[in-house]
Amino acid sequence: METKKKSSGLALLPFAVFIVIYLGAGMILQSRGVEMAFYQFPAVVAMFIAVLVAFAMNYKAGINENFKVFAKGAASEDIMNMLMIFLLAGAFSAVARAMGGVEATVNFGVSIIPASLITAGMFIIAAFLGTATGTSMGTIGALVPIALGMVDKAGLSLPLVMAACVSGAMFGDNLSMISDTTIAATRTQNVELKDKFRTNFWIAFPAAVVTIVLLVIFGRPETAKAIEASGYDIVKVLPYLLVLVLALIGVNVFLVLTIGIFSAGIIGMAYGDLTLLSFAGEVWAGFQGMIEVFLLSMFIGGTAEMAKHYGGLDWLIEKMSGMIKGKKSAQVGMSALALLTDMATANNTIAIIVDGPMAKEISEKYDVDPRKTASILDIFTCIMQGLIPYGAQFLLVASLAEGRVSPVDVIPNNWYLFLLAGFAILSYFIPWYEKITLKEK
Repeated sequence: METKKKSSGLALLPFAVFIVIYLGAGMILQSRGVEMAFYQFPAVVAMFIAVLVAFAMNYKAGINENFKVFAKGAASEDIMNMLMIFLLAGAFSAVARAMGGVEATVNFGVSIIPASLITAGMFIIAAFLGTATGTSMGTIGALVPIALGMVDKAGLSLPLVMAACVSGAMFGDNLSMISDTTIAATRTQNVELKDKFRTNFWIAFPAAVVTIVLLVIFGRPETAKAIEASGYDIVKVLPYLLVLVLALIGVNVFLVLTIGIFSAGIIGMAYGDLTLLSFAGEVWAGFQGMIEVFLLSMFIGGTAEMAKHYGGLDWLIEKMSGMIKGKKSAQVGMSALALLTDMATANNTIAIIVDGPMAKEISEKYDVDPRKTASILDIFTCIMQGLIPYGAQFLLVASLAEGRVSPVDVIPNNWYLFLLAGFAILSYFIPWYEKITLKEK
């Protein structure tokens, strides 16, 4: 019979080891001028070391007992669901990109933007593309080269346009049904994708509207020249729209992504962009692209279960109870936790997976709706990810811009992210606004 362990802060040491190794390696490499410094030391290896520390710390229980606890967390229903969704989402993204879906989406957006609204248009295109593809990095990679050309032609503010691209990409990353962050946030809190989307939407949408208004006012070009867009076929945008609509109406996420994969594949083969063999290859490439987050989720799930078993989460709740007095302060506390973890890991998906079990315990104790908890984790990790200059998003922008713009210049113009934080906090303290965010059961 399993005995209840007393609370112990030492049980959280493996997570501290992971953060120190991952962050420390990034800081050292960055000081040496290494590109993408925070992404050179594999996060999976850092987490594997943390797993070894967890086993070593609890050696008295024996390897077999520790492995039982670890396996319980690594192979839990929530973790397995998350892993399968990661694989399917990776396959859909890979197939849709290979058949030309990303290029079609970008060119379609560019073709309908009035020349006088280029900056606001870049935010809107990035938001849609990020929501459709579930990747802020892919969105930035596809859109920034086009945006740079527009800046030169129309006399736009380069930092403001880059901020519009990054902010829009983070909007999509935060809301997308197939992004790593959404999958991690919903599975760790055991909520449906559509329910988290609705809660999140009523916080993100007003922030986006205000941002668009500001970009229209302050982002007008000196000369409004017509924009030349490459050709596109609207049919290639349909798989993204299909996945979004099916997910919103409540179709099972496994079925949604499977339909998305095959609809993108059929369109690709019909247009000659894919063959049956290349379609299968892209599905496999999509699976492979998720290996890192797949392994991380397993390692972190198992380590989190060990931390819980040996009293780490109980200790954390006890310590936070001194600062948390109720539901409102619990939400503020989880927001701060998400911000700090992402600042330390420079990866919003990792941050959510690390924080998920702790946030669930806090939300259950202080009666925070799990849909809101999932939204908080996703919102504030995405906010921090879009503001840290050593994050992958800014490193990619700097690379594509070839040194023409500094993150220090772009960050103050990320208006959407600051507004998103403001609207999220308002939803904690204004009762009628909270009811709007949680109005659908």
